[in-house]
Amino acid sequence: MIPKATLLCASLAALPGNVKADTNGDWLHDLNHFFEVADVRAGPEVVDCTLSEGAEAECFRITVAANPLTYTPGPWCPTHISDDSEAGGIWFLDGETVDVDGDFISRLSEIYGDTNWQLYDPDTGDIRYTGTLQECEAAARPDVDPDYQNYCVQCLPQTLPEEAVVTYVIPLEPVAASLTTPTNMSGSGVAYNGVRLDGPAPVDAILGAYTIAPFDDCGGHVNPFVGYHYHAVTDCLDEAPGVAEADNHGAPIGVAMDGFLILPHLMADGAAPENLDQCNGHAGEDGNYHYHAGEAGSNAILGCLTAQTGCTLDDPDGTCDASVRRPRP
Repeated sequence: MIPKATLLCASLAALPGNVKADTNGDWLHDLNHFFEVADVRAGPEVVDCTLSEGAEAECFRITVAANPLTYTPGPWCPTHISDDSEAGGIWFLDGETVDVDGDFISRLSEIYGDTNWQLYDPDTGDIRYTGTLQECEAAARPDVDPDYQNYCVQCLPQTLPEEAVVTYVIPLEPVAASLTTPTNMSGSGVAYNGVRLDGPAPVDAILGAYTIAPFDDCGGHVNPFVGYHYHAVTDCLDEAPGVAEADNHGAPIGVAMDGFLILPHLMADGAAPENLDQCNGHAGEDGNYHYHAGEAGSNAILGCLTAQTGCTLDDPDGTCDASVRRPRP
């Protein structure tokens, strides 16, 4: 069993006394405030939904473009082994993030103990990287096209055939689940800037094809399905505008797919949160349960989801029935 649910609007410090809003208007006011720096295309609105274990609930539905408005995503791949860290992004290595600069690319065979690594031309120092949509689609798929092994893989937002827009349907009040849910099924949630907080990146598959698919310094990269999305939470996701912190936990940075709030990795005073469960969650001093984002290099923004989850949809007017396994957008 999970602790008593944290109510979204109360956790956004919009209501006194941490009590539930009485009307849909209160919910929507607080949600609009929370997502005020997101590229919102529709909503938020309150809709009926069916959650992952069949519970009927009220959810909020919001459609957002995968387009952070406060910074420009990238860069990802350096182009020459002499490039410094400003030319590339970051990667996961031994539980930490490391800069993907020219030196990193040149030492991959040493780092991974395999002489088959060779992402650059040894005569010129030029790094092989994907630049077109066709190259992205061939190199970013699970079974990497053999022609793109030993490439630095990046998908550029401007090469996508259409703008990436995702609709999230998330319970307003979390509903207990009999089992935890892996985040690779639904994603972890959505950040206050409208960018998807994803599940783990398939690092083993990426490395198995002798490719590196860097994240930018904000922990994000692009694929042709959901566009720009995060696999790590870095200091780019500061506290949400106008949302107060509570209980020394810092202000929330996003909402999980089960309706619980996601807070920064560390407490407001810089200390590590204590007594986290397998999903990176715990109850604060007020008794309200919430998550803390995993350490940036962990490849796990959340370890799992504790409560029943909502949906991500391609259709902004679609109905959420998360009890039916849907293909990931």
